[in-house]
This record gives sequence, C-alpha cells and structure tokens, in this order.
Amino acid sequence: MFIEKGKKYVFEAVQPVKRTPLETWITQGKGNHFVVTRLKNASTILNVKTIQKMKVYGKLLNNKDYDQYFGWSDDKIYCSELIWKIYKNGAGIELCPLQKLKDFNLKDIRVQAILAERYGNKIPLEEKVVAPSNLEQSKIVTTIIDTY
Repeated sequence: MFIEKGKKYVFEAVQPVKRTPLETWITQGKGNHFVVTRLKNASTILNVKTIQKMKVYGKLLNNKDYDQYFGWSDDKIYCSELIWKIYKNGAGIELCPLQKLKDFNLKDIRVQAILAERYGNKIPLEEKVVAPSNLEQSKIVTTIIDTY
C-alpha cells in the first residue's frame, strides 16, 4: 500500500500489473478481509532515496502481463513476485528466502489438476517461486493491519 496525492493505492500484479485504489482492492478479496505488513525497521531502512529506487523499479514492471505460470523472469509478473522483486531490486532487501516449486505441497488433487492444466507433463519443479504466505510470514515484517 502507498499514498499518492492523499489517496491510498495498492500496486498489484493482476492483468496487467497496475495500481489499484485501496477501497477497490479490498472489495476484490474474500469478505473484504485483508492483511497489511511492514518492514520491522522501515523507518530506518526505507529512506527517501531507497523508496525512490523502489518506485523506479516498480515502474519498470507496471503494465506487465500477469504470470499464471509463476515464472521468475520479468517478462510477466505474479502477485508475490512483484512485491519481492521491488524490495530486492529497489532496496536490496530479500523479504523471505525463495523456494522452488517442488518445495510446496503438490500432492493435493486440486493442485495436481492445476499443474497439469498449466504445464502438462513438464512441471518446472526447479522454478524459483515466492508465495503470498512466504511474504506474510517473513521474519523481517510485522503485521500492522489484520481485518480477519
């Protein structure tokens, strides 16, 4: 979430990557529930220069297509990848360790069906990925709003 000209926005990876008014973004979620986290030491690390670098990097990703295949390239971007890369490339901060697709629980029949639909028999198990839960559970962030 960020504030621009007094209005609150979320920079999100949907189709395409874009900024969305916070009120609109909230209504897209289940039951209008949401969680906001922030770096534990944001006031010392996120100075004006660093925030500007993050904005510059974010602008490079603006209007990119959503990546339904969760690839790690910058050609297309998915939700948690967007945030992770802005912090890494703009501020030099890794919000959480990256995982590989194979590290996730892929045994659920519903998950297997989605994987088969997206990848066929060539599931990229070694692909680097970051999940929203990885960001939320990061050791270097703290929850500041939780509407659940």
